[in-house]
Amino acid sequence: METVTSSVSSSSVPAGNDKLWAVLCHLSGFLGVALLLPLIVYLVMKDESAYVRANAREALNFHLSLLIYALVCLPLIVVIIGIPLLIVLGIASFIFAIIAAIKASDGECYRYPCAIPFIRPRLAGSV
Repeated sequence: METVTSSVSSSSVPAGNDKLWAVLCHLSGFLGVALLLPLIVYLVMKDESAYVRANAREALNFHLSLLIYALVCLPLIVVIIGIPLLIVLGIASFIFAIIAAIKASDGECYRYPCAIPFIRPRLAGSV
C-alpha cells in the first residue's frame, strides 16, 4: 500500500499557529472530537490558510472513512470476522494519525491511504 505525501506550495508556507491547528486536526481522534474539530477548523480557517485547509480536509476525510469502515465491521461481529477487522482498523487509525501529525508538524500535507475523498480540494478558479 502506497502512502502519498504532498508538500504545500511555497506560497502557502505554514505561519503562526497553522502547524498547531493541522496537528490537532490529525490527533483529534485521541482528543475525542474526531469529526468535530477538523470540521470546525476546516470551516473557520478554509480561507485563511491553504495549509490548514488541506490538513483539516484530509483529517476529516479520514475520520469519516473510519466511521464508515467501523459501521461496516459492526454487523460482521456476528460472523466473528468483525472483531479482528475492528482491531486492525483501530491500530491502523492510531498509526496513520501519528504519521499524519508528524508530517503536519514538518509542514507537509499527509494523504491517508484508504481514505474516501468526501471533501475534495478546491480548484484554483472556484469560489
